[in-house]
Amino acid sequence: MYIKGAVEGAANTESGSRVFVYEVVGLRQSEETDRTNYPIRKSGSVFIRVPYNRMNQEMRRITRLGGKIVSIQPLSALEQLNGKASTASVNSEAATASIEANGKATPVAEQQPKKKDKEGKTMTQAKAKKDAHADVPVNIYRPNAPFVGKCISNEALVGEGGIGIVQHIKFDISGGDLRYIEGQSIGIIPPGVDKNGKPEKLRLYSIASTRHGDDLDDKTVSLCVRQLEYKHPETGETVYGVCSTYLCGLKPGEDVKITGPVGKEMLLPPDEDANVIMMATGTGIAPMRAYLWRMFKDKEREINPEYQFKGSAWLIFGIPTTPNVLYKEELEEIQQKYPDNFRLTYAISREQKNAQGGRMYIQDRVAEHADELWQLIKNEKTHTYICGLRGMEEGIDAALTAAAAKEGVTWSDYQKTLKKAGRWHVETY
Repeated sequence: MYIKGAVEGAANTESGSRVFVYEVVGLRQSEETDRTNYPIRKSGSVFIRVPYNRMNQEMRRITRLGGKIVSIQPLSALEQLNGKASTASVNSEAATASIEANGKATPVAEQQPKKKDKEGKTMTQAKAKKDAHADVPVNIYRPNAPFVGKCISNEALVGEGGIGIVQHIKFDISGGDLRYIEGQSIGIIPPGVDKNGKPEKLRLYSIASTRHGDDLDDKTVSLCVRQLEYKHPETGETVYGVCSTYLCGLKPGEDVKITGPVGKEMLLPPDEDANVIMMATGTGIAPMRAYLWRMFKDKEREINPEYQFKGSAWLIFGIPTTPNVLYKEELEEIQQKYPDNFRLTYAISREQKNAQGGRMYIQDRVAEHADELWQLIKNEKTHTYICGLRGMEEGIDAALTAAAAKEGVTWSDYQKTLKKAGRWHVETY
């Protein structure tokens, strides 16, 4: 992720001055957000552009906000590495916070895959096997020639008393050739221009519907989008995400520019007897919903005679409050109808306590079930999918490290074999 620093804005121009990129971890927004003990804004790294003549001042600001600088690199070197490509974000308040804070972003090669895809994607993804999915549709529509779809519906997903705004948005794609499968993403290009007067860049969002769409007629695609809203770390001003606000405010009948689809890393295995472990936070539920519909929805199964899921699926879902359980009725209906095949575990941070008496996050649930998960993961039929906040990965790895160590196995080495086998799928932001 890359965030344009407030200090750069103060410099007004980059021309004639050297600019550096600080990679920072642990940065909080303000004392108010820090007191919430809600780790969304503390997850992963942010990248701040800093003019040479403001470097010391920015170091002091970062320290004051609790951040730690882990690397400093010249911007020119990173631009050469990234080719100054267009940029994107994904369906998460954490991802859009880092990108939309100033309406512009430039990806930095800080995680796998080292190269960006052609959409300037900023998701962290484990690298898929080369040509493993050669027949999967990709980049049917590109930023310079997007497909113009229409909003069909825009429905609230957060219940009364919940935190924030999250919408399920369905688009009509019948007028074009946009095809996709479960686990892929599409790009959305919001209207208007950024602060520099240039057209807005696309943002990527994981698709929340199966290849047949919510209406099972191959004519729609759906997204799960959270509106970004946070306090600016310097001014305390409330900042709203450009693309997320645009999408959450769409009215039925309004046009939207769509690109893609992209992504081959998060695809379901064709094996109907597979074990599927899903770990999601917030809007990271989007691809998981698509998987569960494909696996368990009756009408979906009727039109997919070639795929009749008979394996087991386990979703561990992290959310802040019960009203924030996205697609709650759908999830619990599947659980009730297929109790032998689908297991649903919530981690509700502001309502449940972990073993130490603190808030219950997804990594705490993984730690609770680490031994059982480890035994499942060792099964060659098991695929694990992680989608949501990058901050949860460390806790998940820690829990599985402890479980594997009981059998004398080094988790980090074993995880590499899973990735190589195409059984460990990660999309975090």
